[in-house]
Amino acid sequence: MWVFAYGSLIWRPGFAHAGSHPALLSGYHRRFCLWSHRYRGTPEAPGLVLGLDRGGACRGVVYRVPAAEAAEVLRYLDDRELPDGAEVVYHRRVLPVRRLDAPAGPPVPAITYVANRACRLYVRGLPEAEAARAIAQGHGQMGPNRDYLLNTLRHLAEMGVRDRGLARLAALLPTAKDAISE
Repeated sequence: MWVFAYGSLIWRPGFAHAGSHPALLSGYHRRFCLWSHRYRGTPEAPGLVLGLDRGGACRGVVYRVPAAEAAEVLRYLDDRELPDGAEVVYHRRVLPVRRLDAPAGPPVPAITYVANRACRLYVRGLPEAEAARAIAQGHGQMGPNRDYLLNTLRHLAEMGVRDRGLARLAALLPTAKDAISE
């Protein structure tokens, strides 16, 4: 089984895997497009989390999971991305992903979690300044929303990936000095 990571799964997969490879998913792009009332925010001060949204392409990581561990890893991923009792913000899909370290090989069918555009938490057309403000203020069960953005950017940079959209959001975040002066 293959699992495509585009956000926190890159730097905190949380499951055993037999290998990881730089990868490209066509037809989707990484975007802060889902309100978070639990993991990176609260109902009173929602944060934003990443989703795969339609269009473009997304560079990330594809993990190879041994067949003997596939069912356990899939349960873990579904619990993480599709928790019982919570609103369904992602659809689990199997999509073709190209390994960038084996470009001549065929795409691999990878488990992906795509943003559910019908979900009430899906964000359409949020201006970058508003998104940055929500990210700066968001703090949930998994910690500050700001850390989620900056960790993702840092790990993408370590892979040689520049995500201009995420970089623009990070540039709009207030610095500690700005927060103190407000």
